[in-house]
Amino acid sequence: MGARIARVFRNFNLENRVHREISREKPISAPQHPVNTATSAELPNAEAMSGKNEPLLKLLQSVYVESTDPAAAAHISPNGQNIHHQTATPTEMVQGEQSQRRPLKFHLPGSIYGLEDLKDVPKGKLTIGEALKALSSHQREPKIGTAEKIAQDYCLDLKDTKALLEFFIPFQVHIIPPKSEKPRQIKSS
Repeated sequence: MGARIARVFRNFNLENRVHREISREKPISAPQHPVNTATSAELPNAEAMSGKNEPLLKLLQSVYVESTDPAAAAHISPNGQNIHHQTATPTEMVQGEQSQRRPLKFHLPGSIYGLEDLKDVPKGKLTIGEALKALSSHQREPKIGTAEKIAQDYCLDLKDTKALLEFFIPFQVHIIPPKSEKPRQIKSS
């Protein structure tokens, strides 16, 4: 019922309102800012800008830039030579990548969070299980689980390990016992 009443008021005198809005004067827009459109012939030194500067061109031709991909430079073949992506065969690249990985120290049983079971991780990285184990060992015994020992065990950077131990804390469960042994009862009046 409410929609019908709203529709009646919305459509009431619609044609007159439309004609009044169309016949109303439109606002005048602000004037455009004048733009200086000087051509290249009018500019001073136009010939100097459009021509080639021979001394600078010779200096530019003498510049030689050689760049390498840092990830590709890190791969080392079994014979001790650097492997680049352009010259490496797929088997050499796989062997180079495996040398930059480490086996797992600790993993949780089963597939955690639906992920596949990992056998190794890249150096400088931790799995969730390893991170929780490292944090809890440091929290339980800070003298034994030092930042240096954790960094050495998991092939981590010492600065990152110190930041990990400082800013991340595993969850703790505190059970607060009740104050009295007898449960309190509501007395009837």
